[in-house]
Amino acid sequence: MDITSAVILGIVEGVTEFLPISSTGHLILASHLLGIEQSVFVKSFEIAIQLGAIAAAAFLYWRLFLRPDLLKRIAIAFIPTAIAGLVFYNAVKNLFLENEYVVLGALLLGGAALILFEIFHGEKEGSEEDLSKITYLQSLLIGCFQAVAIIPGVSRSAATIVGGLVLGVSRKSIVEFSFILAVPTMVAATGFDLLQNASAFGSADLRMLLVGFAVSFIVAIVSIKFLLYYVKSHTFISFGIYRILIAVLFFALVL
Repeated sequence: MDITSAVILGIVEGVTEFLPISSTGHLILASHLLGIEQSVFVKSFEIAIQLGAIAAAAFLYWRLFLRPDLLKRIAIAFIPTAIAGLVFYNAVKNLFLENEYVVLGALLLGGAALILFEIFHGEKEGSEEDLSKITYLQSLLIGCFQAVAIIPGVSRSAATIVGGLVLGVSRKSIVEFSFILAVPTMVAATGFDLLQNASAFGSADLRMLLVGFAVSFIVAIVSIKFLLYYVKSHTFISFGIYRILIAVLFFALVL
């Protein structure tokens, strides 16, 4: 991997982290197109640069992290993913992150599910707008939805947003909740992975991580603002169509 590849992957991560299209899936596919071999470092890089995008959410929403009531709900929502991550870490990193077919299948099925959900889901009047009014049970169930996204291609943001909508949380509120929940989720995932593998990285590898982190941070700020503007007047059907198209085209033209 060189600096150019690190910048490209940083841009991909920053654009896709908070959109319901799977950042991990796109990083794996982008690495394939760039001819980057899925080494131990590259797998760790794809996990670690997500922290740059997450830092953007923390930067934009830092005031919310001063609210104890909201932090309690985020902590509860984080529990299912923490358990799933610890149990399935090796399987995800050694099997799923090497398999483009798993990513494409998850993108395709997730895209179809997103379209069908939006067609049949009716936004309830009075959906909860106040983040502090999301119940502890709703928080836990949203966390269960997020845990499914340990499979590359599923999309953490899509899983949490759909889960929140199913539970009666308003579209704007669940998008913001998803942004905030991403912070402890990705800090834990990146920290755990680096503890496992950092000793094998050289100084050049660390420079690549810093470049990817910085680029994804800057691009993610724009992506977050775009999604908040988009959800005011649009459904996620277009993202579902995009997921299906990218999966079909990549399978037909690349693999």
